[in-house]
Amino acid sequence: MPVIRVEMFKGRTVDQKRAMVKELTDAFIRTCGGTPESVQIVISDVAKEDWGGAGILMSDKYPDKK
Repeated sequence: MPVIRVEMFKGRTVDQKRAMVKELTDAFIRTCGGTPESVQIVISDVAKEDWGGAGILMSDKYPDKK
């Protein structure tokens, strides 16, 4: 059973996540075979202040627009 893990910043809608799950499932089946029922996708929403790269927090690099 393949498991696809997606970590991304918080803020996507349920509709966006639904579409992403469909697209990832279809792409996996198309390229690797199997059945849609065998593909599992885990989405982790991460706050920008809990993600860092190149020595800085993503909340500093990409501040929310107010």
